[in-house]
Amino acid sequence: MLFYLTTLSLSRFLTEEPPVVTEGDTDTQRRTAIDAWNHSDFLCRNYILNSLDDVLYGVYCSVKTAKELWNLLEKKYKTEDAGVKKFVVGKFLDYKKVDAKSVMSQVQEIQIIIHDLIAEGMEINEPFQVAAIIEKLPQMWRDFKNYLKHKRKELTLEELIVRLRIEEDSRTSDAKTYKKAMEAEAKANLTESSKLKNASALSTKRSEGQPKSSKERATTMANQIIWPRTVAFRRRTKVRIEAKRMLSRTGVYQSTFRKLTYLPWYLKLTW
Repeated sequence: MLFYLTTLSLSRFLTEEPPVVTEGDTDTQRRTAIDAWNHSDFLCRNYILNSLDDVLYGVYCSVKTAKELWNLLEKKYKTEDAGVKKFVVGKFLDYKKVDAKSVMSQVQEIQIIIHDLIAEGMEINEPFQVAAIIEKLPQMWRDFKNYLKHKRKELTLEELIVRLRIEEDSRTSDAKTYKKAMEAEAKANLTESSKLKNASALSTKRSEGQPKSSKERATTMANQIIWPRTVAFRRRTKVRIEAKRMLSRTGVYQSTFRKLTYLPWYLKLTW
C-alpha cells in the first residue's frame, strides 16, 4: 500500500500534520494551499479505506486524516512480534537438505532463511554462512562435505556456490553416463539371450527332422513287439493269483488250479 501511495505522490500525507487555519486569515494563496492539502489528504485516506475489508471499512471510516488512519492500522496490525526471531532461528536450525532435490535450489532456500535472520537484526557473518551451508549438505554428499571441511583455505560464499554448482553438474553427468551404460548392457544381454534361445530351438527342430539310425529303429520295433507280450503276461499272472486265492478259500484249489495251469495258451491270454 505504501508503494501505491508513493506512486501517486500521496505518501507524505501519512506523516504530515494538517495545516492550521486561523480565524480572520484573508490570504487567498494560503487558503488555496490549505484546500489543496485537504483534497490530497482526502484522496490518500480513501485510497487506504478502499483497500480494507468491508467490516474494517465501517470501523475506520470515521477517522478524519490519512495520518491518523495509518497510525491506527500500524498500531493494530504491524506490531512487532517477539516470536518472529525465534521462529526464523528455529527454521534455520531445523533446515535439512535432502537427496531428492537439487543442491543449488536448497542452497538458495537456506540463503533466504539467512536473509530473514539478518532482516530481524541478527548479525551473521560470511564464514558462518559458509560453514552452515557445508554442514547442511545431504547425506549423498558426505565425501564432498568432508573434503570442504578439511580445506585449509577459507572459502567465500561465492566460491562455495561455484564449487557446489560444478560438483552437482559433474554428478548429474556421471549419473546420465551410468544410466546409458546400464541400458546398453541390458540390451546386449537381451539380444544374446534371444540368439541363444533361437539357436536352441533351431537345433531341436533339426534333430527332430533328421532320420533315425538303424539302432534306434531296432529298439523301437523291439518295444512294439515286447510291450504287448509283457502286458499280457502281467495280466495272466494277476488272474492266476486271484484264482488261487478264490479256490484256496473254497477248498478246491489243488484239483482246479492244476487244470488251470495246463490250459492252452490262447485261453491263458484271456485269463
